[in-house]
Amino acid sequence: MKGPSQKFRSGRGAALLLALWALFLLSAMVITWVLGINSRLVVSSNESRVLAAEAAASSGADVALCREIAPSSPNLHRQMGDGSYDVQITGECGRLNLNFLLQGEDPTKLGILRRYLNNKGIDLNDLDVMMDSLLDWVSQNRGLHRLNACPESDDYHPPHAGLLFSVDELKKVCGWEEFTSKPGWDQDFTVVGNCGAIDLAWASRDVLRALPGLGDDGVDRFLQLRRGADGIDGTDDDFQFVTTGGTSVPPEAQAALGLNPQQFQQIQALVQFNGPVKHIVSVGKSGQVKRSVEMVVLKQVVPVGAAAGGAIKTTGGTTTTAIGIGRPQVFSWKEL
Repeated sequence: MKGPSQKFRSGRGAALLLALWALFLLSAMVITWVLGINSRLVVSSNESRVLAAEAAASSGADVALCREIAPSSPNLHRQMGDGSYDVQITGECGRLNLNFLLQGEDPTKLGILRRYLNNKGIDLNDLDVMMDSLLDWVSQNRGLHRLNACPESDDYHPPHAGLLFSVDELKKVCGWEEFTSKPGWDQDFTVVGNCGAIDLAWASRDVLRALPGLGDDGVDRFLQLRRGADGIDGTDDDFQFVTTGGTSVPPEAQAALGLNPQQFQQIQALVQFNGPVKHIVSVGKSGQVKRSVEMVVLKQVVPVGAAAGGAIKTTGGTTTTAIGIGRPQVFSWKEL
């Protein structure tokens, strides 16, 4: 039989256990509360970083829209506390305008696209299917079916709209599936209406090689001259081409490409130099968070006579008798 002291000790032990249990529950509640607050703080901090990165990217894009800003301008790269933006400006018309090449089914222009795809490693049989299917896709003549084009079916319906509305539309064209699945497949294509002739001031090596009459040696020589010592377009050491005829190709460019006047005349209608349509990519950063803005714009210019001031330096390392006017026309704006 337990005595009073034993009962007291037993009751005190039970009370101690209950107190410890209550303390454990209270500690668990406090820890959960603290973790919840910390999680919300982390989320809030990340959201703030995202907003700051988006704001930085938009700021960089706004700077790039100024008509006085050249691709080599230091104002395109700015550090602001722990945030920053970096902007790249290139010529949109240095890409192949698919609608321009397909329009009217001109053999010369179609040949540019065929050579480009062939240089990318597309074999002849696949190339014929891709080209004929693409022509069927845009053709407004629904009764015309080209020899190598994929037939229409319940699952395949070319729109016959007369043109492509986006570069991504190529993913839907029969025969283009493998090509459009590769990383960076769309970097040399555009469908912007104001682009037609290929801008030699910004065209890539693959695009230049697709032009009729241009050999690899001439293309490489021209790119080395155009990009300067650092091998990068749009920097201070780029060669300063001189032209007084709007977007006409400078003589130095023709010479570097290895073209005499008669040879250049054969491609003159297919090329331009330093056109006003620009491709702008602005990357904003806050901490480790990055956001970007990508847009295609028209920076309008108007030619002036020599009496108004003569040649001045403009974007792309070109000297020309032109000044920027008006607000830029934005064709597309995409936030990533």
